[in-house]
Amino acid sequence: MSYDITLAKRPNKVVYKDGDTVLKIFNEDFSKSDVLNEALNQSRVEETGLYIPKVLEVMKIDGKWAIRTEYVPGKTLQQLIDENPDKKDEYLETLVDLQMLVHSKRSPLLNKLKDKMNRKIDQTKLDATTRYELHTLLESMPKHSKVCHGDFNPSNIIIADEDGTPYILDWSHVTQGNASADVARTYLLFWLNGDIEGAKKYLELFCRKSNTARQYVQKWMPIVAASQSVKGNEKEREFLHGWVNVVTTNKEKY
Repeated sequence: MSYDITLAKRPNKVVYKDGDTVLKIFNEDFSKSDVLNEALNQSRVEETGLYIPKVLEVMKIDGKWAIRTEYVPGKTLQQLIDENPDKKDEYLETLVDLQMLVHSKRSPLLNKLKDKMNRKIDQTKLDATTRYELHTLLESMPKHSKVCHGDFNPSNIIIADEDGTPYILDWSHVTQGNASADVARTYLLFWLNGDIEGAKKYLELFCRKSNTARQYVQKWMPIVAASQSVKGNEKEREFLHGWVNVVTTNKEKY
């Protein structure tokens, strides 16, 4: 079966444009329950009123599970930043405003961020002492119930061609929990993409606009880095493990 355009390739799935829809086709060995859970979670986020592509159907294609969603013609925020570097600060404002809007929403049936983080810590290759310290740190963090995207970055924001409305893509990692964990994740994604200046500007902007202490976000960095290291490649894992220091924090990094 052929499709119009390949939009993205990942180790466990391929995303295609199929007419006026998007088709995400998972590998044959991808868990059925994970596919259904992703579609369910995205449907729950739809109910919050956020502008996101709606889930249209879940199906099997040639023995592989697939999710079909709406297609939103437009450019990603990352494309706009690359094309208009002089407007980067303006686009970072848009990014932060959207993330704060996401955090203002509630969806009580979403999976809990703390539960996911605890599972991820157990899956790391870190030694038992470090894992224990991370679990302890996580348990000490305030419990919130804000919608957290889990992969919020400029590549997951589409500015619609039709009217300039920003749509938020890729809700496969969404949970409910502490917004500062979501912010720490975005900050680390900037670092992983080599945009250290962008990471610092983003964090400063978010903390100022949300009246959040930077130190509060920093406390989440080791936990989020450990969680992210589970699926990273070897080079990324080495980098992320450098952030996993729950005893003393190297504030120069921030």
